[in-house]
Amino acid sequence: MSLSFPPGALLAAQDIRLAFFDVDGVLTDGGVYFSEHGETLKRFSILDGYGLKLLRTVGIMPAVITGRDSKPLRVRLEALGIAHVRYGTEDKLPAAEAMLQALGIGWHQAAAIGDDWPDLPVLGRVAFAAAPANAHAEVRALAHHVTQARGGEGAAREFCDLLLMAGGHYGRLLDAARGPRA
Repeated sequence: MSLSFPPGALLAAQDIRLAFFDVDGVLTDGGVYFSEHGETLKRFSILDGYGLKLLRTVGIMPAVITGRDSKPLRVRLEALGIAHVRYGTEDKLPAAEAMLQALGIGWHQAAAIGDDWPDLPVLGRVAFAAAPANAHAEVRALAHHVTQARGGEGAAREFCDLLLMAGGHYGRLLDAARGPRA
C-alpha cells in the first residue's frame, strides 16, 4: 500500500522549511513512566525518529518545543541531531516566534504537530497544522491534517512523510532507500 494524502493538505504543506514538534503525545504516547528510583522514562518510536532525520536531509528543519525537560528526552533529541529545541516551555508561541526570527523563517513556511491545548497557539499560526489521531478534540478540529497513527506510534512519521511528499522529496528518497533494481 502506498501513502496518499488529501491534495489540500499537500498544497498547504508544500513550502515548509521548519516543522515544530511537541513531545508528549506526539513523539511519545503521552504516558509518563517512572522507574523504581523515580526516574522519568519515555518510549520513542524509531519510525518517528527516522522521519525527523529525513526532514533534515531535504532541508526542512525539525524543531522541538516541549513543556517538559528530562534526561531521556535530551538523549533522544541529541541522537537525532535536533539542533532547535526549547525545553520546559509551557508558553510555546513566544518560543516558536523566537526560533523563526532567529532562523529568518516566516510563519508561512512553518508547520507543526501537537496534541493538546498548549500547542493551539502555534498550530493556529503555522501554514500547516497536524494532530495525532488521539489528540484532544480541539486540536484535531484546528488541524489541517489528523494522522491515522496515534502519538508515539508513527504520527510524527506520517507528518514527516506528508511534508516530504508535499515538497516533492518523498519519491526520490524512497527510490534511494530501495536501492538499484534488477
